[in-house]
Amino acid sequence: MMVIDYNGSGFWSVDAVRARYAEYARRFRIVATRDLSPLVHSNGDKQWIYSVMDRVIEGIEHGDQACAELGIEFIEEDQPFAFGRILKSNTARALRRTTLTDEQKERIRKRVVEMLGRQYLPREYRQYATLARKIGMGNWLSRIEEQSDNPWAKHYYAYFKEHASH
Repeated sequence: MMVIDYNGSGFWSVDAVRARYAEYARRFRIVATRDLSPLVHSNGDKQWIYSVMDRVIEGIEHGDQACAELGIEFIEEDQPFAFGRILKSNTARALRRTTLTDEQKERIRKRVVEMLGRQYLPREYRQYATLARKIGMGNWLSRIEEQSDNPWAKHYYAYFKEHASH
C-alpha cells in the first residue's frame, strides 16, 4: 500500500505533535484531552494521512489552551508544509476567536513584527495581521519601522499604524 503522509517528520510529525500536546495539556491542567488523530483516507492501494493540524485547529476553536500553544508554534515556523498556506491561515483565524494568555499574545506580536521587519509576507500574513489587530500590538507598535521599498510591507505598516493601536 502506498501511504502519503502530509505531516512530515521530526518536530511536526504526528507523534511529536501529540507528545507536545500532552506536555502542554499537563501545563494548562487540561483533564479532558483531545484525540489528535489525523484524518486518514484510503482508496484502493493508496492511503492519505492528512495534517494533524486540522485537529489542532478544531481544538483551538473549542478553547483548548494546549492546542492554542501548538497553533502559535505553527505560525512561528517558517518551514514550508503541505497545505501550509491554508493551515496557517486557519490557525490564525482560530487563534483570533479563542482566549489567549498574555505570554501567547506577546509571542504572536513578536512574530508578526519580526516577519514585517524581514519583509517576509506570505499569503497567510494577512490573517496574522488581523490576529495582531484583534489582540492589540501593545508596545510592539513602536518597533515597526516604515518600509519604503516593498508595497506589501508599506501596506501592513500603514494597517498597523491605523488599526492596531486601538
